[in-house]
Amino acid sequence: MIYEEFSTDSRTRRTLSGAARVLLALKVDGPLAVGLALTAAYGLVVLYSASAENTPMLMRTGLRLVLGTVIMLAVARISPNLLRRLSPWLYGLGVFLLLAVAAVGHVHLGAKRWLDLGPIHFQPSELMKLAVPMMCAWYLDERPLPPRWSDLGMLALIILAPVGLVAKEPDLGTAALIAAGGAVVIFLSGLRARVLIGLLLLAVLAGVVGLRFMHGYQRERLLTFLNPEAHPLSAGYHIIQSQIAVGSGGIFGKGWMAGSQAQLNFLPERTTDFIFAVIGEEFGLLGLAVLLLLYAFVIGRSIYLAMLCPDTFSRLLSGSIALTFFVYVFINAGMVTGLVPVVGVPLPLVSYGGSSVVTVLSGFGILMALFSHRKLMG
Repeated sequence: MIYEEFSTDSRTRRTLSGAARVLLALKVDGPLAVGLALTAAYGLVVLYSASAENTPMLMRTGLRLVLGTVIMLAVARISPNLLRRLSPWLYGLGVFLLLAVAAVGHVHLGAKRWLDLGPIHFQPSELMKLAVPMMCAWYLDERPLPPRWSDLGMLALIILAPVGLVAKEPDLGTAALIAAGGAVVIFLSGLRARVLIGLLLLAVLAGVVGLRFMHGYQRERLLTFLNPEAHPLSAGYHIIQSQIAVGSGGIFGKGWMAGSQAQLNFLPERTTDFIFAVIGEEFGLLGLAVLLLLYAFVIGRSIYLAMLCPDTFSRLLSGSIALTFFVYVFINAGMVTGLVPVVGVPLPLVSYGGSSVVTVLSGFGILMALFSHRKLMG
């Protein structure tokens, strides 16, 4: 059999349009890039309304999207072999930075999550959203699959070390997302049914034990999730107001910039964690369906690309990026509608924020790099 790089197939190149040639040269998957762009554009429209026509906020978000896109394009050109070699170094750097946060981190609103780098504040936990699945995929790359119990123990250490440091900041939402990224790699490695059941039971036990170490407000969030009406003016206020906003939008919504919950400041954190409720109120069920369809396209395309990756490292890492993106969407939408506890997870590419946008687009850059450098059997 003869193997050859897809990008060097001259017959394919002759049939490509100019735009397709540019995408091929940039190592970018066209359909995925379009899906991401449409989602980000939708987010900018919603953010303009949610922020009460705050043009500076919209401009900052646009600049962050541009920065994230530039990083995505740069990362997409990195070879999978280099990504594999960089994985342990990136993970080690991330853990070091988390330790630096614990020692000399910047405190804001009672949380120590940032490193003060002069003009910017850097949040190392965002780096670990990518470094943990990369490290897990690197560890499993040349080991027999499904992983043995000894390998699962080592993977647990790889995941729990940064998760513990992030949870202590405290940032339970980001800690959960980091854990999800690593857990998805383990799941994709092909666990046997009895091992999967055993791990789920251990996870439940760990959650029960973890309740004893939670901060008071974190335990209150979990209790409020079960009965938000018990605290309508305190801990349950966020969930109640977001459910009112989503429900009042009906099928077609109240109209852009016409949502009373958002425009009259009843809905808290409407530009970040609860922007999903703004969409439900102003664009209704139809607007939410459009956004979810965009997300479904991005996730489906990402999974398709992951399935075409030829080696263990590429498949595990790209699959983790795709499914972790789904976890982000599910947690935020579930949080706003009362299906999961409030944990402070932004809606990807829609919520206002800098670090999360750059992290998400960097992850898709990695996925494109893993796919575009594959070899096809001919």
